[in-house]
Amino acid sequence: MKLLEGKTAIVTGASRGIGKAIALKFANEGCNVAFTDLFDDEDMKATTAELIALGVKAKGYASNAANFEDTDRVVNEIVKEFGAIDILVNNAGITKDTLLMRMTEEQWDAVINVNLKSVFNFTKAAQRTMLKQRSGSIINLSSVVGVSGNAGQSNYSASKAGIIGFTKSIARELGSRGIRSNAIAPGFIITEMTKKIPDEARKAWEAAIPLKRGGTPEEVAGVATFLASDLSSYVSGQVIQVCGAMNT
Repeated sequence: MKLLEGKTAIVTGASRGIGKAIALKFANEGCNVAFTDLFDDEDMKATTAELIALGVKAKGYASNAANFEDTDRVVNEIVKEFGAIDILVNNAGITKDTLLMRMTEEQWDAVINVNLKSVFNFTKAAQRTMLKQRSGSIINLSSVVGVSGNAGQSNYSASKAGIIGFTKSIARELGSRGIRSNAIAPGFIITEMTKKIPDEARKAWEAAIPLKRGGTPEEVAGVATFLASDLSSYVSGQVIQVCGAMNT
């Protein structure tokens, strides 16, 4: 029996990177996957094909996670198509890093809206179905930067810290209905985004990590699978740092 056999998940921002790794891991464990990203592009089509090839029902949806009405629309479409929402993974996120003295209002608002408001949007829309089912697992992607802060990332750090507060509040609010809420705080994960960091800076990052390497999207996906499954049936309101002991 696969860990997520017969369940249905929504994963936001899953055409690439950590979101895609989570979607693929879920599908490998028998989970049907509805996923979203901003555009119905080649990445979305490729991810959809990879998921379907694993023998599950899967569909990609173009959606602006930062827009309340658009999120409500897409969640309604997913419920009609899939019939249930057992797992919600709020993964959509962006960065616009710069020192506060140079940060514009647009850079602040964009990061808060995509990273934090999207979590509110999708959780509010998906909770209707989970409340009817009296079950569900909500998994929010935060960051070690949301736990400890980082110079030049005040907007990103604030958004990811906000996700932690939201996660803990929802765990208390929805726990009596059998709905769990947890956060994952990844550290230095090797993705398309971090591959753009100059070699010297990347090596300095890795040297400061006790495990002496960056993590992989698949390692984050493993923790998400644990939180999505019944293996974590009594785990709620927690923040699991996936950082190689970088942040202890």
